[in-house]
Amino acid sequence: MISAVVVDIEGTTSPTRSVREDLYGYTRERLPNWLAENSATAAEPVLAATRKLARRTDADPAEVAEILRTWLDSDVKAEPLKTAQGLICAEGFRAGALHGEFFPDVRPALTAWRAAGFALYVYSSGSVRNQQDWFAFARGGSLAELISGYFDLTTAGGKRESSSYGTIADVIGIPGERILFLSDHPDELDAAVAASWRVVGLARPGEPNPPRPPHRWVDTFADIDPAD
Repeated sequence: MISAVVVDIEGTTSPTRSVREDLYGYTRERLPNWLAENSATAAEPVLAATRKLARRTDADPAEVAEILRTWLDSDVKAEPLKTAQGLICAEGFRAGALHGEFFPDVRPALTAWRAAGFALYVYSSGSVRNQQDWFAFARGGSLAELISGYFDLTTAGGKRESSSYGTIADVIGIPGERILFLSDHPDELDAAVAASWRVVGLARPGEPNPPRPPHRWVDTFADIDPAD
């Protein structure tokens, strides 16, 4: 019996376009100034981690900004990039420049699942802060009150590693076989299954990741009943 549902964001609850164009675009435009203005405070760990990962120990904030922009354009899942994005976009959400965008079937499904007693969690490569803001500042009203917790690369690990799903199960205190994971990426579904989770793939029209056996695939949350 399923006790918890864990959802991915990009391509699963939300259009890939909205994440790439809105969040990535907002971050890309503001990275250089944010790094320069906050180099001794909030940006300091981002600068240090980027220099280490890029093996550019002497890179100044302007060079780090270009490294991070390159990673952003290539969709590299690097922790310092996700941290910077979370902090930069937090300002945009609170200023009303950014909103969480969701497929129309997501709000009613999450609401119904929570009312039915399922615990809901989010696991995304975006930072926990970005995830929280995405749901709290959702267009049409907050969805944050439905979510029991959030996981990212720092708190759980890489999404294609089965150990990450074991970590999440341990943290939420629910055995893997009682957790349902929803994602649009076949490799993530494979990793979750290896950790004994149940999975359903999302193959939404216009999204980039094609479905792949042996998983079950649907194109809307309306076709998913965690109680089945």
